[in-house]
Amino acid sequence: MPDLAVLAVFIPTFFFVSITPGMCMTLAMTLGMSVGVRRTLWMMLGELVGVASVAIAAVFGVASIMLNYPEAFNLLKWVGGAYLAYIGVNMWQSKGKMAIVDNQQIDTHRLALASQGFITAVANPKGWAFMISLLPPFIDVNKEISTQLIVLLSIIMVTEFTSMMAYAAGGKTLKLFLAKDGNIKLMNRIAGSLMIGVGAWLALG
Repeated sequence: MPDLAVLAVFIPTFFFVSITPGMCMTLAMTLGMSVGVRRTLWMMLGELVGVASVAIAAVFGVASIMLNYPEAFNLLKWVGGAYLAYIGVNMWQSKGKMAIVDNQQIDTHRLALASQGFITAVANPKGWAFMISLLPPFIDVNKEISTQLIVLLSIIMVTEFTSMMAYAAGGKTLKLFLAKDGNIKLMNRIAGSLMIGVGAWLALG
């Protein structure tokens, strides 16, 4: 169990990092606008699994493998980014499963949403850099590492989920606001542009 002094520093630090706009938060807002908050929960599940995987890898040194094989990491970034951009283009053109048609959201596969969240979290170089630089200093090697990691991961999961829910709710609110004027095409173009932006961010970040 980490000391209270450690937690007092870790909790606000990670909160401010988590709530700051980034790829995962933008993706949550985009999906909140296009498929609704309830469906976006599947993306959040994948994202949380991805963040947890990165955090565990950072603590146990697996991140060094990624540094030794940057080609594989870059390929993952480009594939993930291209896929998100493809979805964004379809949304911009009011096509595809995530586009809004006649103010009704079209269903999409849960696995696809979860995969988007997982890939975005795992292939985010800034996420790796943050976990590598932030988590190890909060781990006391003289204490049980697994217990400390469970506590810190729990804080990370709750904070990350809360932030994504706020962004997804914001996207849904924007959708309701625009829908008043019947701007379905505009909603699709906003959501599509954001999705394309996330894809480019992921590939080029």
